[in-house]
Amino acid sequence: MAEVVIQLGGRGYPVACADGQEPRLHALGAMLAERWPIAQRAAGTGPPERALLLLALMLADALDEARTAQPLGDSTLLDRLATRLEALAESLEDAAQNP
Repeated sequence: MAEVVIQLGGRGYPVACADGQEPRLHALGAMLAERWPIAQRAAGTGPPERALLLLALMLADALDEARTAQPLGDSTLLDRLATRLEALAESLEDAAQNP
């Protein structure tokens, strides 16, 4: 059994995985790290667990959008997804500022 440490916000999160799956986990961790600053800003001064929850919600929203989207050209789908993620991030930031 292998282990990968995913870095988010200066903190390491060890994750066990099957041997050979390390590159996939590193790639998934990079996707999380890319979205982390938005989740962290939205969480405000809350604990890291809140930022992790917001990150999970952002990814769940993106997944839901991808599952329910009509087949479109790649750029149109990406534009729609980007718009939804931006709206979600703004909503999360507003909620963090006005609890």
